[in-house]
Amino acid sequence: MTEAPLFLALHSSSETFGVAISDAAGHRDVATFADGRGLSNTLVTRVESLLPRERWRDLAGLAVATGPGGFTGTRLSVVLARTLAQQLACPLLGVSSYALMAARLHVLLPPAQQLGPFWICRELPRRGTVAGNYRVEADSVRELAAPHLLKPEQKVAPALEASDDVATDVERLLTLLKTMHAAGEALPWQGVLPIYPTSPVGPV
Repeated sequence: MTEAPLFLALHSSSETFGVAISDAAGHRDVATFADGRGLSNTLVTRVESLLPRERWRDLAGLAVATGPGGFTGTRLSVVLARTLAQQLACPLLGVSSYALMAARLHVLLPPAQQLGPFWICRELPRRGTVAGNYRVEADSVRELAAPHLLKPEQKVAPALEASDDVATDVERLLTLLKTMHAAGEALPWQGVLPIYPTSPVGPV
């Protein structure tokens, strides 16, 4: 008997690494790991804890959070996802971590503002403010402006502070992947790249 095709989502844009898997029948599993900077040593092991390596060939689609986030952590999961998608010739969906946040954070806005565009912002010490612009429409999120570094004098409103919930966001990422796969979206891996609003080198 052929096993159901699998879907895998990865999220490493914070100190917590999230993995979510699902098969075509809808069975899913989500796990998070507080690996922080140690992810470079544990990434593959963490994925294998939910999806053994011998089943990777059954993947029908992958998804990855593209940041913004820590330079090393974000890069690791994006590189792994791109490599698997290329080698397995399967679709790869990339979604910014802020777009995933927007789906759950917009309810914190006053009701009159929940249907309009809003910003998600995160202050980076000595770097500035990274912000992205979003609109939630029914169950979908439109990214009106990808996360980028604001100019020092630039003010945006309405704005919400970025807040990590990796378990929720990686599960949403998995759901988006399955929806787009079912719709026949091509999702080529070549265009999925990590988001680095600030230089990975510089004063720290």
